[in-house]
Amino acid sequence: MENHTLTHEFPEYVQKIAELKASDEKFLKMYVNYEEVNALISHYEEGEQNHTTDEHLTDLRKKRVHLKDDIYNYLHQN
Repeated sequence: MENHTLTHEFPEYVQKIAELKASDEKFLKMYVNYEEVNALISHYEEGEQNHTTDEHLTDLRKKRVHLKDDIYNYLHQN
C-alpha cells in the first residue's frame, strides 16, 4: 500500500506544511480534510472485509486527488 500522507507527497514542503498548519486556518481545514479522506481510504483498503462499494472507494480516491491538488496550489502560492 502506498503512503499518501502530505509530507510524503510533498517532501519539499514539509516545513511549510508545519508552519501553515500552525498559523493558517484555511490551510489547516484543507489539511484535516485530506487526512480524514486518506485515513478512510486506508481503512477500507487494509480491511479484510471491504465495507464499502468500489464506486464509493473510487469517489474517495478522486476526492483525495482534488484535495491534494488544492493543497499543492495553496502551498505553491503562499
